[in-house]
Amino acid sequence: MPHQVADVLAHKGMAPVIVAIKGEADPDTRARSVAELGWGEIGRLLKTLRRNGCSRLLLIGGISKRPDFTSVLGDAGTLRLLPKIARALLGGDDSLLSKVIGLFEAEGFEVVGMTDMAPELLAGKGVLGRVSPSREAMADMDLALKATDRLGELDIGQAAVAVGGRVVALEGAEGTDAMLERCSQLRSNGRIRSKGAAGVLVKAAKPRQDLRVDLPTVGPRTIELASAAGLEGIAVEAGRALIADQEATIRKADEAGLFIYGIDRPEKG
Repeated sequence: MPHQVADVLAHKGMAPVIVAIKGEADPDTRARSVAELGWGEIGRLLKTLRRNGCSRLLLIGGISKRPDFTSVLGDAGTLRLLPKIARALLGGDDSLLSKVIGLFEAEGFEVVGMTDMAPELLAGKGVLGRVSPSREAMADMDLALKATDRLGELDIGQAAVAVGGRVVALEGAEGTDAMLERCSQLRSNGRIRSKGAAGVLVKAAKPRQDLRVDLPTVGPRTIELASAAGLEGIAVEAGRALIADQEATIRKADEAGLFIYGIDRPEKG
């Protein structure tokens, strides 16, 4: 996702500077980055951003695991911010991300979001491919969306799966991919039964979520796992979710006979 965002920004005449996180960035992101830094090199990160004339910061891409305390004991800049970093590492994902934003803002950077910088990468409204959801799928979509709201209120996850009017899976710390793999297992052992494809994966932003960070994201891998789980389709919030490699993702969904749907609803408080 980061290098896709960089392409969009460059097309708009900007000069994006990519800094990769060691152990997290994919090869394309690393190849285009000006530096690849570990969690403990916050001082070097700040120097790199300033040296490259950066005033705005866009946090994008997934993190496979939260850093522990020992991983952030690095350079002088890290040690200077250590009390704030220690506080940031406590609490749930929303708490962590809001504190990370605060750290950068305190250093003079403006933290911006995808809704401001690259809204064209966000999901659109309604049916996004050639496949449309059935009436049953729309009902499952509504149910799974309600489940994501409950999850979000507790800062647990952003995704849920409903099949045949029943919520069968909720996203926890394991992430969406692992949740979908669990759905496949539930079908294999008969805990989920349906004639043909049925059920919907819904990914939605948490209530009161800061939309500058951690937007729900789906991509080609999501399509593969949803198809393997026997689902009818995937739904995300229009304007509040990212579709990685949109053209390939929608094409893959069409080929698999899955729908992708952008849910349009009023803004959350």
